[in-house]
Amino acid sequence: MPPFSDLVTRDVLVICCSYAYDGGMAGGAQGGTLKSPRHTKHPEVECLAVREVLNRVGDKWSVLVVELLGDGPLRFGELRRRIEGISQRMLTLSLRALERDGLVRRTVFPTVPPSVEYGLTPLGRTLLEPVCALASWASRHREEIQSARERFDTGAKASRPGGSRPSNR
Repeated sequence: MPPFSDLVTRDVLVICCSYAYDGGMAGGAQGGTLKSPRHTKHPEVECLAVREVLNRVGDKWSVLVVELLGDGPLRFGELRRRIEGISQRMLTLSLRALERDGLVRRTVFPTVPPSVEYGLTPLGRTLLEPVCALASWASRHREEIQSARERFDTGAKASRPGGSRPSNR
């Protein structure tokens, strides 16, 4: 069985996600359901905060930045070289958002020209374990996921006239 802290965290996410998607009326408009606003300790504002944090740390560029900074501080150019496909603008936005959230610190050194280094804060270091676990999982299962996508795409094309997926209208 997972540790109590993991259960509490998972329950908070389930309650927050359910509340966010169905207005707290899990199972219909019955008053007093388990996930109704009256029975949660996590009002809509807290759920929004959880979603905002998950959006930040779940963003593909943020995950890569945090993982790379786990080995120690890096300069902007080095980060950009190590993250294939990221634009200068996207790296700048990701670093600013991570800095704003207190996960990354930006240190400017008084040189000519000034040099800037990015490193994880103590709070950012607490994110390393889950981020590295996610990255490791993705690396271990990427081929299986790619195969599943190909099977799905092949099946979707074969089962629909013209090979296109129906619209959501």
